[in-house]
Amino acid sequence: MCGIVGLFLKDKALEPELGAMLAQMLGVMNDRGPDSAGFAVYGAGKEGFIKATLRGPAGTDFEAVGRALTEETGEFVRVVTHDTHAVIAVPTGRWPSIRASIGKIAPDLALVGEGSRMELFKEVGLPSEVSRRFGLDKMTGSHGIGHTRMATESAVSTKGAHPFSTGVDQCLVHNGSLSNHNAVRRTLVRSGVTFETDNDSEVAAAYLTQCMHEGDTLARSLERSLDDLDGFYTFVVGTRDGFGVLRDPIACKPAVLAETDRYVAFGSEYRALVDLPGIEQARVWEPEPGQVYFWGHDA
Repeated sequence: MCGIVGLFLKDKALEPELGAMLAQMLGVMNDRGPDSAGFAVYGAGKEGFIKATLRGPAGTDFEAVGRALTEETGEFVRVVTHDTHAVIAVPTGRWPSIRASIGKIAPDLALVGEGSRMELFKEVGLPSEVSRRFGLDKMTGSHGIGHTRMATESAVSTKGAHPFSTGVDQCLVHNGSLSNHNAVRRTLVRSGVTFETDNDSEVAAAYLTQCMHEGDTLARSLERSLDDLDGFYTFVVGTRDGFGVLRDPIACKPAVLAETDRYVAFGSEYRALVDLPGIEQARVWEPEPGQVYFWGHDA
């Protein structure tokens, strides 16, 4: 069943409240996906730096990892820990070598996502509890997306939780099911793409990233998916500058959008939006089947 939420802020004055607003929306979706949850927040970035979100086993000493990386690479590695995840910030040019060093120094760590602005967190558990563990309500930024999962086609695991990130500053959450994802996976593998899970949503994320590597815009990549991905689905895709929404042509999965002069919000159900400020004055509608929507600061 699963639940999706998304929030894009037009009004910068709301940015300190992004995490609290997103956490409230995600919590309302508890019963749509109690197995696991995750979210991506697009906060402030620093020119010339990459932020990488890492995941480790419970009890991982991320500060020790940071010190070891600093000693190994000769580059100070700043670490901010969030429960089982940590965000490190490193110069973009040094990231490939630092990433290789992580594999040597701390092979148990997994890279969850990377980008100049994106931080991505996900874990097994009730969505409201996952939000609390990572401190979502204290996070700031211009936009974010989130997902609550009810696993149907693959195991309940942290790896299988959404969002899936297969590109820099890009991630995807998905409600629904793809019927041809294994065929698409095989095609992508032949192109050199690797996968960590059996989840069809990871295939969708990788498909969009591959389209963009071939030179397509996100909008065009989503349009192509209407021909290449079979099934019933709603996608919400986070990017460095905003987020996009697409429902399949049948559109049997629920979806609601609301827009005011201060924000655009997405929810699998309207009840996820009811506590947003000024929702009474919002334009509220159901996104059209097969139509790509995108809101961004450069749109």
